[in-house]
Formats: sequence, structure tokens, C-alpha cells
Amino acid sequence: MLTNISIEQPSLLFAIYFGYFLISVLFSFLLNKVLLKFSSNLGIRNHDVTIVRWSETSKPAFGGISFFIAFLISGSIYSILFEPGTDVFNLELLGIVAATSLAFIMGLADDAYNTKPLLKFGAQITCGIILVYTGTYISIFPSEIANYTLTVFWVVGMMNSINMLDNMDGITTTVSIFILLSAILTIFLYNDYSSVHVLLLLGVLGSLIGFLFFNWHPSKMFMGDTGSQFLGVFLAAIGIIYFWNNKGVTGDDAHTRQIVITLLAFIMPIIDTTTVTINRLRKGIPPYIGGKDHTTHHLSYLGYSDHKIGFIFGGLSFASLLFIFIIIKIIPQWEYWHAGVFLMYFLVIFWFLYRNTLTPKPPEKIEDKS
Repeated sequence: MLTNISIEQPSLLFAIYFGYFLISVLFSFLLNKVLLKFSSNLGIRNHDVTIVRWSETSKPAFGGISFFIAFLISGSIYSILFEPGTDVFNLELLGIVAATSLAFIMGLADDAYNTKPLLKFGAQITCGIILVYTGTYISIFPSEIANYTLTVFWVVGMMNSINMLDNMDGITTTVSIFILLSAILTIFLYNDYSSVHVLLLLGVLGSLIGFLFFNWHPSKMFMGDTGSQFLGVFLAAIGIIYFWNNKGVTGDDAHTRQIVITLLAFIMPIIDTTTVTINRLRKGIPPYIGGKDHTTHHLSYLGYSDHKIGFIFGGLSFASLLFIFIIIKIIPQWEYWHAGVFLMYFLVIFWFLYRNTLTPKPPEKIEDKS
């Protein structure tokens, strides 16, 4: 059994995990390479349909296929490598599978047919309800109704945040990699690596790294809504389990610690989506309408190359990963002033990126990128 291996043969367990991670990277790389080979008509939307893209050329948008396949294989491989038990076939896991499957199918339909926003929104709410009904929900309020409402809002918000962040080569992929690394770090710091979630995280992480070879600037393919919607639900669920409801955080001030860890782990999608939403509402534009007004775009208007913007977002995500390590491992007694310090860091990054969006776009940039 996995529990016996983790206690008596930890080196074997880590070897299995590391080997599976490498296999996932290789599998994703080869699968995307094959899909790219046959992408002359597959995964590229109708050129007559108006789509807002930063890239000036149409590219295949089916990177999410490798994410979803790796996710399903990871769940299946657990029962093959280790003795199956209640940890595998529980309602919570089935709920995550159902919600991510619905998100994947909805994203696939959106990539193929450019579905209406209301239908997409309805599917996102359904994903949140599925997670709540199967036991994956945020638990910080005395009222269950408040917890359920916040959970659905979190799931819908994260699905849209990850989708909106997918506006420039490699950005969403890189940011998602660090979110998954934050969850994996949390698991190992609390010695909670006997869960099926470990393989799910490693499988999806490997698929993202394999995909990044094709998604980094200049990209050969996009993840599309197929990828962003799946990732939105999966990351939202992982965020609930390992950040919002962090089992290792206890005490009267536990909720502030959980909120800070969540904000740090999801710092880039939260800041970008909040910035875009504020600016579009100020201009009377619906937030769900696409545009080239994201924090990434405004960094480009300031003269940063797509490569540098990718490294900026990756660097800020890495800094948040280090802060999460400090919060969990270095700070033994959490106090409210700790929350103030890390919230101040979050606000500084938010203000830095938001302030740039208030600068008008240079005329030459409008002409080049419109």
C-alpha cells in the first residue's frame, strides 16, 4: 500500500513520483508535437469570427487536450501503482473529475463554436455547484450558505481569471505551473504526500511543462478555452483543498493565514482580472468582452518584450512560492502583523501593475497590435 511505502520506503515513493513527473513531461511534449503536426485544420477557429488575440497569427488552440488526458491518466495510474482504497474512489475526487470534465467539454465547445457568454457562465456555475455538492468547498464562515456562495464565486472567478490571463504567450502556463508548485510544496511541508492528489498535481504539472515548449514566445500553439477552463476548475479545487482549507493551519487567526496563502498562490490571475474588471467597468465596458488592456499588454506598451513579461510574471509567482514556504515553515506562530506584511506585498504588486494600465497606449503600439 502507498501508506506503507511512504513510511517504510520514502525513497522509493519519491522515485515513483519523480519518475511519473518526468514521464508526464515527456508524454505532454510528444502529444502536443503530434497534435501540432496535424493542426492544419484542427483547433484553429474560423478566421471570419472576430477573436481578440495578442498574437497576429492564428494558431492551434488545443493545448488543453494534453492537460486533461494527463489528469485522467494520473487518477487511473494511482490504483495501478498503489493498492486502491477509499482515498481513490471518494465523492470529493469524483466531484473534481466531474467538474473538470464539464469545464473541458465546455471549453472544447467554445474553441470550436465560440459559444455565448451566458452558456459559458452557466456551465461555470454548474462546475462550482458540483464541487460544493461533492464536498470540495471553502470552509471559513460559520454559515454553510456563505461558504457555498463563496466557493461558487471562487470557482467561477478562477475559471474566468485563468481564461483572461491567457492573453500572451506562456503567461497562463507559467503562472499555473507555480500555483501547482505551491500546492505540491504545501503537501510535502505537511508530509501529506500519501494522497491521490499528489499524482494529479504531478501529472498536470508535467503536462504544463511539456506544453510550455510550444507555448513560450514565439508560441506554436495556444491552450485555448479547452485548457484554460479545465485549469480554472482544477486550480480552484486545489486552492480550496490546500490553501483555503489548509489542514496544517489552526488557531483563532488561521483564517487570515489561509487567505494570505491563497492570495499569494493566485497573485497573478487575481491581480490581472481585478485590474481589467475595474478598468472596463470604469469605461462602461462589460468585463467579459475581450480586449488588449491586460496588465501584460500594458507592460508591452511600456517597452517590455513578450519574453521579459513572461519572466516578470514567472518571477513574481516564484517570489510568492518562497513567501508561502516562509509562512508555513519559518513562521511558527502566526500573528496579525504577519498578515499585514504579506497583504502589503500583495497590494504593492497590485498597485505597480494597475498603475501601468492607467498610462495611455502609445500610438505606434495601437497601430502595431490592433
